[in-house]
Amino acid sequence: MALLDRIFGKKQKSLSELNRQEIRKEEILTEKQRDRLFKKVEQIAVDKKKLFEQGAAQKSPELRKALAQQFQMKTQEQLMVARELNLRTKELMTLGRLRMVKENSDKGKALGRLNVTDKDVARINQWIEDDSINEEMYQERLDQILDVGAESDKRSIAGIQLKDAGSEIMDLWSEMDRGAVKQDDALEQAERAVRKQAAPPEV
Repeated sequence: MALLDRIFGKKQKSLSELNRQEIRKEEILTEKQRDRLFKKVEQIAVDKKKLFEQGAAQKSPELRKALAQQFQMKTQEQLMVARELNLRTKELMTLGRLRMVKENSDKGKALGRLNVTDKDVARINQWIEDDSINEEMYQERLDQILDVGAESDKRSIAGIQLKDAGSEIMDLWSEMDRGAVKQDDALEQAERAVRKQAAPPEV
């Protein structure tokens, strides 16, 4: 069953009819699923590295062929798990957005809309399943559905967006991959970026 079907049910309750506990319960479940997939991706990467090193140390063509086949199978498994991880990440983003809108509505703040229609649910589910739509594209489309735009309280949504700080951290990891920056220096820069993003806006 699709994520939004589990949340809204067959009768398609509106967001205003859901309570924060219902959304948060599903969010916790999805977080656990995502974390398990993340660990699995890490383990597959370790296994592939070991297989590759074993193949490099072998001189027998037969053993190398067997190891190469195992490496190929692990790669296919890695791609499948990575796709599922991408789905769970989109679902988690959706739940975070829904909870944010609900919480702000309960507090009397106008941040997003509560009426999620059947058509909206179908479109969101389609975007979650579409591998060609990356997280950034999905986030933008989801915000349009929920009317979470530039007029929104940016500080309220900062915690579930990969904006300036998150992008800078991704860039730092890429620089570490190339050997352009040392880990300690990169960690210090990442810390500064996150603190700067979390700081209240200047008036």
